[in-house]
Amino acid sequence: MRPAPAATLLPAATLLPAATVVLAATVVLAGCGTRTAASGTTGGSAAPSCAPTTAGRASEHDGVSLISRECAPSPASGAAFRVTNTAAEALTYTVTFSLLDDSGRAMDSVRQTVSSVGPGQSVTRTVERSDTASGTGSRVRISKVRAVPAAEAPDPAGACPPSGIRVTADDGDAAMGLRVVGIRLTYCGTGRYELDGYPGLQLLDESREPVTGVEILRGTAGISTGLGGDGPPAPLTLGPGESASTTLAWRNTTGSGDAVNAPYARVTAKPGAAAVTVVPELDLGTTGRLGVGAWRKDRAPR
Repeated sequence: MRPAPAATLLPAATLLPAATVVLAATVVLAGCGTRTAASGTTGGSAAPSCAPTTAGRASEHDGVSLISRECAPSPASGAAFRVTNTAAEALTYTVTFSLLDDSGRAMDSVRQTVSSVGPGQSVTRTVERSDTASGTGSRVRISKVRAVPAAEAPDPAGACPPSGIRVTADDGDAAMGLRVVGIRLTYCGTGRYELDGYPGLQLLDESREPVTGVEILRGTAGISTGLGGDGPPAPLTLGPGESASTTLAWRNTTGSGDAVNAPYARVTAKPGAAAVTVVPELDLGTTGRLGVGAWRKDRAPR
């Protein structure tokens, strides 16, 4: 596991390195496997089974590959996929699948997490449709793969981490080139957890290498007003089950120069805290600036 860097509060103009954009092609699993008659049956009354279809190189995407497709007539039948970790540390993968109709048109998407795949390990899973999926897609395409160190992966459920905190990023909001992502810290320990200031932030490219050339602003007013990330920091204390949030804001404006993309961000809640790697998908264009709000205690739900 990569040692976590010393956590520091971000100065008003912190420079962090320039992302090398690595674009991986998305792929389509064009059809299902071969139908065969079930063993021990005769004639056309036999229930068909599906022999796996081995996917070629075209169905591989950043260590994830489609390896078979069930041939059941239901459009909700699943596709098998394999995750292979070639890194030197355990990784947790989040894979986004597009569900396509027979003409290749995207009808829906599902996101699936495969936790703690060890170095050199391969695991096989089946695409699981969420309860909100439309069920109309009959083909599957891998559209995006993200992988973070398992020791730093966000864990919104399950046992409380040794740090006593859970850190997660929401899906964000985008309009007219303005991007906003919320980061939430939930305390799941038994005592009290104190915060005062801004989270530490290290931006990482698609290869999880540090990104330089980005100025980290204290507050979001330098990006746009009314985003909720303005105002000076104030000390706060969280009890068990309570949470605090911060806001990341940037503009996806492209001018001269190379656009910067930083899918990952290592977040440290305060100096000395364990780092958590989230996936805010920072498409910073050529602006070179990211606004970060101070921690604010969330209101208790009513």
